[in-house]
Amino acid sequence: MQAVAKLKNVTMSARKMRLVVDNIRGQKVEDAINILRFTKKEAAVWLEKLVRSAVANWEYKLEGNESADEYNLYIKTAFVDGGTIVKRFRPAPHGRAHRIRKRTNHVTIIVENRIAVPGVDDQAVVVEEVIN
Repeated sequence: MQAVAKLKNVTMSARKMRLVVDNIRGQKVEDAINILRFTKKEAAVWLEKLVRSAVANWEYKLEGNESADEYNLYIKTAFVDGGTIVKRFRPAPHGRAHRIRKRTNHVTIIVENRIAVPGVDDQAVVVEEVIN
């Protein structure tokens, strides 16, 4: 089973946010939270709240009967899209004006369990190791 959490209109460029999102994509939730806690970027604060929200959404889908700690949750998908751009003008020499673009972004995180939840139709994909 998977759960989604979205964060919209973050006042930061998508490029800066992607630097941090690339570090947590595919990680276990516990590892991702630890990575974000010790990352010295503003994006890490936003993403830590978002990962915790995705875990809470996963637990809510099971009506609060199951704890996320027992099902080996991992970040299945994490991506950043550019949002709206607010345009401002800054005075420049000789009576001109330079355009300032204040960028925003939208972040989407999907978490999924690796251990199957009993009694749920939407089961997790079993991870198989191929031995050569």
